[in-house]
Amino acid sequence: MKTADRITRLARALAGALSLAMAGLGGAASLADERDDAPPAGGGMTGAYGTYPLTREASGTSWQPDDSLHAGLHAMTDEWMLMGHARLNGVYDWQQGPRGDEKAFVSGMLMGSARRGLGEGNTLQLRAMLSPDPLMGKSGLPLLLGSGETADGRTPLVDRQHPHDLVMELSVSDAQQLGARDAVFVYAGLPGEPAFGPPAFMHRLSIEDSPEPPISHHWLDSTHITYGVVTAGWVHADWKLEASRFRGREPDQFRYNLESGRLDSTAARLSWNPAPAWSLQVSWAGVTSPEQLAPDENQRKWSASAIYTRPLGAAGYWSTTVALGRRSAEHGWLDAYVLESALHPDPRWTVFARAERVANNELLTTPGESHGPAYTVGKVSLGAVRDFPITEHVALGLGALYALNRLPAPLAASYGGTTPAGAMVFVRLKVE
Repeated sequence: MKTADRITRLARALAGALSLAMAGLGGAASLADERDDAPPAGGGMTGAYGTYPLTREASGTSWQPDDSLHAGLHAMTDEWMLMGHARLNGVYDWQQGPRGDEKAFVSGMLMGSARRGLGEGNTLQLRAMLSPDPLMGKSGLPLLLGSGETADGRTPLVDRQHPHDLVMELSVSDAQQLGARDAVFVYAGLPGEPAFGPPAFMHRLSIEDSPEPPISHHWLDSTHITYGVVTAGWVHADWKLEASRFRGREPDQFRYNLESGRLDSTAARLSWNPAPAWSLQVSWAGVTSPEQLAPDENQRKWSASAIYTRPLGAAGYWSTTVALGRRSAEHGWLDAYVLESALHPDPRWTVFARAERVANNELLTTPGESHGPAYTVGKVSLGAVRDFPITEHVALGLGALYALNRLPAPLAASYGGTTPAGAMVFVRLKVE
């Protein structure tokens, strides 16, 4: 099928789904921009995996603070609770220096879920997420100090970020309540997200408004699209313990297909929400053959993170994430540190910032090699977006960000200096 045909069919399907949700499916109640922070006894909407607030749930089976803003289109039928939202960015990206580039591209995501009770404390949930990223082409987007999986099947990406696959998630989960404080669940996806790390970067309130991927992506987020994952978990009050078996290989260069393979890797995560404003996690993963161009190399990964989110009025928030990621290398460990924060005082404005420090061994390699010496590099970016409402559920945003990269002397010559810059300007369509 031609790419244009795929895009046309996808656009029609998304338009139909959003129209159904916004119409309330024949008179069902529509709930938008709701902060569901009341406990179940108070009438708040509960999560799919336990009797905690729905706002606690983020990407995959990960948790965020209960005080997070849960925005989206909701509709209720006799049996199903439906939710959908969309964020699409039209971006112009400029990266300075001899290793930089410039490009215009489209990114974002469209997500929908359907959930129903099956009786006696059992809950079924279906979820799907799509991305327009494949439209940017196999070369991905320019991003100084970014590196990771190949985008064309032949060369590793350096100073670029790969596009996400068209299908980012197709998952099903089933949870069984064992009492007022306990539940067990099973989650399966093709693709899906195993139990590793904090919520993926495009789902974290602290940075979801930025179209710039983090250079720490392959320390914290690279498993968020996994073609084959099964997770089993136990929720006890504000604690969650879970383990996954998943396919370790990262997505290949064919962005429109669904892949399959043996579940050869393992992850485990312990999460704790000690208060409505906080979400903490620590996780581990043993990943088999993640890189297509280095199939004999396996990785061990660790992560720890803390997310603090403070509500500001009915629709505002201040959210901050601190995270550490570690991944094994040939002679030790490579560490990544991330601090990101967003201030959203009202529906019009969001200001966001990110600071990263990463030890990377993929930035300066010899021909035919995927790894070289490890260099510690840094990036700081600051941006803002102004949203203009079009309808009750649709807003158009105008935004920009500026980034400075910090390089050690051995890398500076190839980048044209020790602090090359980058910038993005973007137009955003938000439906929620």
